[in-house]
Amino acid sequence: MKEAGIINREIAAAITKQGHTDLLMVVDAGFAIPNGVEVIDISLGENKPTVPEVLEELKKFFSVEKLIMANQTKNVSPTLFANISKAFGEGVPVETFDQSSIREMSKSVKTVIRTGDFTAYGNVILVSGAGNRWKVEKPG
Repeated sequence: MKEAGIINREIAAAITKQGHTDLLMVVDAGFAIPNGVEVIDISLGENKPTVPEVLEELKKFFSVEKLIMANQTKNVSPTLFANISKAFGEGVPVETFDQSSIREMSKSVKTVIRTGDFTAYGNVILVSGAGNRWKVEKPG
């Protein structure tokens, strides 16, 4: 029985399937997930769990090179935007687009993790990174 790391088997499998630059999305309770995209629904109730809580666990086992969020998140839910922006460390860049672009990008993610978060525009696309384990002979 798995008792360490991410114990949710679907999330553990989704992370394993991610390659460099692949997309994984963590969304609020109301995000319209496109048909055909793998969905892992971990919503338990209102704000259980939240997007930041899920990101806190993911960062322990998942390398991210960029975050993508909606401009609306920054404008409507600035505290959430700030918390998500720093979830993977200060060096991880954040790109913002209009919510309609985020919806369009969601069609090309490998997996969506749906939370119970009821914070407006609580959605983030994680761009898989190579992490700090890779050896580089000469910085390029």
